[in-house]
Amino acid sequence: MFDPTIAIWLLLGSFVFFILIKMPVTFALAVSSCITLVYCNIPLMAFIQQMGKSINSFSLMAIPFFILSGEIMGAGGISDRLLKAADAVVGRFRGGFSYVNVLGSMFFGHLSGSAVADVSSLGSIEIPMMVKAGFDRDFSVAVTVATSCQGVLIPPSHNMIIYSVAAGGVSVGALFMAGLVPGVTLGILFLIVCAIMSILRHYPKGDAMGFKEVVKVCFDAVLALFTAVIILVGVTAGFFTATESAAIACIYSFIISVFVYKELKISQMPRLLMNTVKTLAMVFSLIAAAGGFGYLLALLKVPTMITNALLALSNNKIVLLLLINIMLLFLGCIMDMAPLILIVTPILAPVVQNVCGMSLVQFGVMLIFNLAIGLCTPPVGSALFVGCGVGKISIEKTTKAMIPFYLTMIAGLLLVTFVPQVSLFLPRILGFAV
Repeated sequence: MFDPTIAIWLLLGSFVFFILIKMPVTFALAVSSCITLVYCNIPLMAFIQQMGKSINSFSLMAIPFFILSGEIMGAGGISDRLLKAADAVVGRFRGGFSYVNVLGSMFFGHLSGSAVADVSSLGSIEIPMMVKAGFDRDFSVAVTVATSCQGVLIPPSHNMIIYSVAAGGVSVGALFMAGLVPGVTLGILFLIVCAIMSILRHYPKGDAMGFKEVVKVCFDAVLALFTAVIILVGVTAGFFTATESAAIACIYSFIISVFVYKELKISQMPRLLMNTVKTLAMVFSLIAAAGGFGYLLALLKVPTMITNALLALSNNKIVLLLLINIMLLFLGCIMDMAPLILIVTPILAPVVQNVCGMSLVQFGVMLIFNLAIGLCTPPVGSALFVGCGVGKISIEKTTKAMIPFYLTMIAGLLLVTFVPQVSLFLPRILGFAV
């Protein structure tokens, strides 16, 4: 027999140690699990079986298609057209380029589903554009980094698919619809912040386009945005599953980029496929390792211990949800999104569902929102690092400039946490069981 307390400390302690010495998260999860298995005298084959089981899911098949679709869109000139459409709509107002930044991230983010892809692709265009127009560099980078978080909320988001698997098969369609209103709401809040900052700092207006030019630019972007229509309408109407919609979106984006916009060459496809395989290898190996780690957490009854610990602090629903949010915000500051989804979902889902009475769909949006904030916070915020690299500015200056955006995101998070209708209104209307 083994001592469960020692096993828990061995599992979590070794994992934290490996993270602190900067071991890749996938290997940290796998090695700490294997060490604990050896101590508990459990065959290592059990860990291998759990790894295989965790990635043996039909829902996960959507991820490679969404990743490839994002690669094709980024290389096919779609991001440029979306920026031009946003500029045509709001560029003429004071601080117009900051509004273009927000809308561009809202449009492109929901197509790529990745905050880092948003910052790296659009940021290289938006940040120099804003600085040249007279915006402060720290503000330009801060807007780009903060608005990239919309991409993980607005569907399609592969992080929602990862959560669906980790939560035991929550409807991907319901999660997609649940993230739409909070994502758009966050974008509107960012527009308000940009308007206030533009007035206070006297940022310039953009050049107004003629009516015919506005119509031409917007019409040119319609085909790009139609990708989202295929996914959202197809999934919600039940024409096809999220996985099938991802494959169709991939084919559609290829046709548009190669034959309509003619900016993607067939010769570029091997490179895009290789990038997709590299990303997919990282994502799936992480999911597999986290599956084995989660098996040990369940075996050692860590979720039950966390539940009891939270209830010992308070049995008030509001206090519990605030504590969970604080914990997730802290974890988001020190770990990346995907591993955290896989680790904390099995632990916290029973608490929010059974104690707080929260729907797992609403909790999914709350969890993703929390961890999205972590993407743009130091010390390991990947979107923050990429934005500072692209904008050629220090993390300290950018973090200071992001304070108004941090406050805005926390306000949006509290809205999602304590007003269920914000995330559940749309799924309920469309007939999803939430």
